[in-house]
Amino acid sequence: MTLPLPKVEDFYVPTARALRALGGSASIEEIQDWLTESEGLTQEQLDQVYPTSGAQIIPDRMSWARSYLKIAGLVESGGRGIWVLTDDGRQAVDTLNDAALRRLVMDAGNAHNAMLVAHKKAKQAAALASPGKKPTEGLVYEGSSGTDDSGWTETLLQVLRTMDPAAFERLAQRLLRESGFVKVEVTGKSGDGGIDGSGVLRMNLISFQVLFQCKRYQGSVGAGTVRDFRGAMQGRADKGLIITTANFTSDARKEATRDGAPSIDLIDGDALCELLKEKELGVRVRPVVTEEVTILPEFFDEI
Repeated sequence: MTLPLPKVEDFYVPTARALRALGGSASIEEIQDWLTESEGLTQEQLDQVYPTSGAQIIPDRMSWARSYLKIAGLVESGGRGIWVLTDDGRQAVDTLNDAALRRLVMDAGNAHNAMLVAHKKAKQAAALASPGKKPTEGLVYEGSSGTDDSGWTETLLQVLRTMDPAAFERLAQRLLRESGFVKVEVTGKSGDGGIDGSGVLRMNLISFQVLFQCKRYQGSVGAGTVRDFRGAMQGRADKGLIITTANFTSDARKEATRDGAPSIDLIDGDALCELLKEKELGVRVRPVVTEEVTILPEFFDEI
C-alpha cells in the first residue's frame, strides 16, 4: 500500500524547525535529509515523480515550502543553496505552536498570490485601455544589498517556468554570452542526451568547450539527469553545465562532482535569478536611497 504524499503546506513547520535544529542555516541537501528522517518518508514516496516532467514530487514540494517560508519573511536564501532562518523565523519557531506557525505562512502566501493576481488584472486593464501601447512596468520589490526576503525570486521563477521551452533556451544563450561565453549555439535537437547547446568559455589564455542543458522544471533534478547528460557529453566537451528553474537533489550534486568523472556545473533556480539580476536581463535594479532624520530639541531651546 502506497502512503499518501505530504502536501506543500505539510512541510512549512518541519522546514522551519529543521533550520532551527541545524543551527539557523543549512544547505538544501541538509534540509531534505532532515525532513526525510523527521517525517518518516519512505523510499517509495521519495521515488514518485510527476508524469509529465519526470521530476520528483517530494523535493519539489519541499522547495515550494521554502519559497512560501521566504515570502512570509521567516527564511532567506543565502545563495549557493544555503537557507537561513531570519530573526522573525527564529522567534516564530520558538514562540508559536505548529498550527499558528502554519497559519502564518499560509496567510502570507495567500496575500502574495492575491497581489500577483491583482497585478495581472491591472496589466490586462492597462492593455485594454491603451491597445497600441506595450506595458513596460513590472513588479517592484524593495530590498537591501545582501539580503532578500521580498519574494522577487519566486515571482521571477514563476515567469521563467511559463516560458516557451525554445525561448528559455534562447534566454540561457543570452545569459551565457553576457557571462563571457563565445560561439554560443542552441542546437534545438531532440534525442541528443539532453544537450541543448554549446559554447566556448575563454579564460585568459585558455578556452573550454562547454555543453549545456536547460531544464524548465518546478521540482528537483536528480542524479539520473546528471549521469545521462555526462554520458551524452563524453568526448565532445571539456565541461558541462545544467541550468534549471528548480533545484538539485543532494545525489545530483554529488554526481556532478564525482571523482574520476568530468565535472558538471549546476545552476539552480536561485542562482539563475541572481545571474539574471546581476546582468539585468528581465530584471531592473534601482537603488533606493533612504535618509535618517534626527530632531534636536536643544536647538529650539536656544533660539
